[in-house]
Amino acid sequence: MTNNEIETKWQKKWREAKLFESNPNEKEKLFITVAFPYPSGAMHVGHGRTYTVPDVYARFKRMEGYNVLFPMAWHVTGAPVIGIADRIKRKDPWTLDLYHRVHKVPKETLPSLEDPINIVKYFSNEYHEVMDEMGYSIDWRREFRTIDPTYQKFIEWQEKKLYSLGLIEQGEHPVKYCPHDENPVGDHDLLEGEGVGVNEITVIKFQLDDGRYLVPATFRPETIFGATNVWLNPEVHYIEVEVKDGISKGDKWIMSNDAFTNISNQHELEIIGDVDAKAIIGQNVKNPLTGAPLPVFPASFVDAEYGTGVVFSEPADAPADYMALQDLKNNTELLEEYGIVDIAAKTEPIPTITVKGYSEIPTKDVCERLEISNQNDPKVQDATDELYKIEHSKGYVHERIEKYGGERVAYIKDVIKDDMIADGLADIIYDFAERPVICRCGTKCVVKIMDDQWFLKYGDEEWTEKTQKLLAQETIIPEEIRPNFEYYLDWLDNWACSRRVGLGTRVPWDPKWLFEPLTDSTMYMSYYAIAKYLRDMDPADLNEAFFEKVFLNKDSDEITVPAEKVKEIQDEFNYWYPLDWRLSAKDLVGNHLSFLMFTHAAVYGEENWPKGTVVFGMGLLEGNKMSSSKGNVILLRDAIKEYTADVVRLFLMASAEPWQDFDWREKEVRGTQRRLEWFRSFASRVEEIKGSKLDLSKIEDVELERSIDKWMISQLNLHIKEATEALEVFQTRQALQHALFLLKKDVDHYTYRIKPLIDKQDPAVIYVLSTVLDSWIRLLAPFTPHTCEELWSTYGGEGFASEATWPKYDESLIDSEIEASEDLVQNIVKDIKEIKNIVDKESEKVHIYLAPEWKWELYRIADEVGKPDVGQIIGRSIKANILDDKKEIANAAKKAAREITKTKYIGKIDEATILEDAKDFIEEEIASELVIHTDDSYDPQNKARNAMPYKPAIFME
Repeated sequence: MTNNEIETKWQKKWREAKLFESNPNEKEKLFITVAFPYPSGAMHVGHGRTYTVPDVYARFKRMEGYNVLFPMAWHVTGAPVIGIADRIKRKDPWTLDLYHRVHKVPKETLPSLEDPINIVKYFSNEYHEVMDEMGYSIDWRREFRTIDPTYQKFIEWQEKKLYSLGLIEQGEHPVKYCPHDENPVGDHDLLEGEGVGVNEITVIKFQLDDGRYLVPATFRPETIFGATNVWLNPEVHYIEVEVKDGISKGDKWIMSNDAFTNISNQHELEIIGDVDAKAIIGQNVKNPLTGAPLPVFPASFVDAEYGTGVVFSEPADAPADYMALQDLKNNTELLEEYGIVDIAAKTEPIPTITVKGYSEIPTKDVCERLEISNQNDPKVQDATDELYKIEHSKGYVHERIEKYGGERVAYIKDVIKDDMIADGLADIIYDFAERPVICRCGTKCVVKIMDDQWFLKYGDEEWTEKTQKLLAQETIIPEEIRPNFEYYLDWLDNWACSRRVGLGTRVPWDPKWLFEPLTDSTMYMSYYAIAKYLRDMDPADLNEAFFEKVFLNKDSDEITVPAEKVKEIQDEFNYWYPLDWRLSAKDLVGNHLSFLMFTHAAVYGEENWPKGTVVFGMGLLEGNKMSSSKGNVILLRDAIKEYTADVVRLFLMASAEPWQDFDWREKEVRGTQRRLEWFRSFASRVEEIKGSKLDLSKIEDVELERSIDKWMISQLNLHIKEATEALEVFQTRQALQHALFLLKKDVDHYTYRIKPLIDKQDPAVIYVLSTVLDSWIRLLAPFTPHTCEELWSTYGGEGFASEATWPKYDESLIDSEIEASEDLVQNIVKDIKEIKNIVDKESEKVHIYLAPEWKWELYRIADEVGKPDVGQIIGRSIKANILDDKKEIANAAKKAAREITKTKYIGKIDEATILEDAKDFIEEEIASELVIHTDDSYDPQNKARNAMPYKPAIFME
């Protein structure tokens, strides 16, 4: 039977035994969830890491005796599958190739995916199958899709609840928007641009002599006082538009044609005609605040898509402007082409922001210090980041500037902007922080002002304060991510929670809208708790009164479900809630994970607030970011077929901690495969050493006398302890270091040390190896469950390994003295071999000299001093009168000060007994007779004086 067939066998046995169906009982419960997947494509190894972490933890806690619930469902809300289906229907070559070649959809199946519902069904079914193939311990009775009618009733209740609390309102707000779908989009709807924010940008009106305006867009309106010129890109297509609404109504603006696409979704604009940028370059515009005439200069760096495609230059505080101005002055050909030689020569930075530690022209300081050569130097961005941050936090407006001089930049920035807007000198537009932002339908997105959109009021102060309280009570792993949550909870404002197009639940009070994906996935953990009942119920019975009673224990006459059934469902919810652990990716900290906290804080009392959150890192493939759309993925099903599920699980858990990025590298995966094969063969090797059938349920106790046997048991208990403590806080990599790699190293060492006894059926050896194997199978069961089930069954384990008791360490058996004893033996062998290599001759005898009692006392004093302070060690040793010879004390103290930092001091050990016990092993290793001396009665080369605790002296003859 192949390893893949063995895995299939155990998956079937688990299923038949209903092993992972979790029901309330007398045990302590543990409820763990992970972000449910959006099944619009096949699972890849990045998904494998995401879902293996909670499975490992769930299996571990079951073995510890907890009643664990680990459910799964499918998030299909939103427009992504609509766009995919549309592209397949249009026979888009890229999409057809992606789904056939990358996602492995058979060609004959592709036409059926023209229906988005079929995409959902196809890939959610595949996900389910692959999760089973990975051995996930999921309670599938709680499976659902977010378009199931029963789930939609739950979402209606949840959102009505928030609406009744005044936390959802209708209003005007900028949103990411797909012009093709005519629909707001969220991160789940995007092909590119996930996590990209929307920025508010100030448009400042610089008037030409003919009354038209060049309208540069800026994040730093406070720098207007230092403007020296305006930049236009002569290669860009510019247009003139008339503003038809708002405070700029009637203005004639000049902007790039590309920018018009975005801005026309925020302002009503009418195109008047094309504009020749080259004809404007060399003309003057008027600074709206100072009235100063400013020239228009050419610049190839101006991005036609960003802002308005027009930029004003403030070279005193913007490194890009400073370098662009220097480059322009040095470009004689360009200056002459536009007739701007003289005006460019006169253009110099104008002091605007003062910062302690910088001159009046901060850009000059930074650019010269970083040795920036031109505007295309990558270090321009470093200079920009440095200067913008320091000026915003510590900068002041220059004293020469009327009205605002001497004010802190951080405080006055918005005041200047608001004053300009009030005076009709500026306006507001919105743009993406980064580009491109592309909908899954393939269309470039824009920022649109929606005036009838529904919003969740995450900026509500009272709600935010309550959610911050929830966060403060949660365990966050890793803890250093907590400030990110604190920031986002304060930063989040109105969130567009509805969409026009897509799959999902309609807004019950405004059915032309649907709830968007991140809105209907904030509290579904509650639904998991009762989903096994709801899947067979009539959606019509799941009214608000039903959910109010089940989740909040609020009575109503409107419940149509029988009272005893409601009680049973309510009891199930109360058993599993609150949620113990929520796991999700780090890119969801600022939205989904924060939204989850907001919703729980609003709907539930503190007793049902979530207790813990674990944040994941991202996945790489051979050093590059994984991307299904770019084909840079390894499908999880392919990896299972190639390596087996247990190898995949083991690699994913050992390569990095969950919150770190991991890198799938084939060479390292194959190395992991070899390690697991070794473990499988180790079990049969133990039975071979025993010489008869191995029965792990009947290990015969043996009182251990040899130091090496005690050492192995000590190391086993140490690794159980370390692995247990690591798993409790989701440190899967650290746990595996002890549960597999370091334990294997120790087992290899032990079997090497006792090799003369291997074929002698030594009772102590059989006991030690059997005990190690028994614990080892259980230690690895959460990580490699199929392998461990097979070994457990083969070698006499009772029941399923998945239900076996997690191995408990015995602190009394973790013996630091035994550990030090074995280190002494290994170091002696190593030192003798090194000396032999240096002198390059064989020795019949090797003499070992042990440290006298007074040196052990000196070591104790050195340990008390706690640092390599020779003076203190000498002083205390003399005072303690450990030896009459002060010179000898001084020499030993110098050595002790050096060695104590490298040595784990545990007190005096019986070196003579330890070495006598291991004498046969040492002599075989060094191929010489070993003579152990406890005094210097025979010391022809005066070597005994070099002996130190834990480091005997050596003489060879």
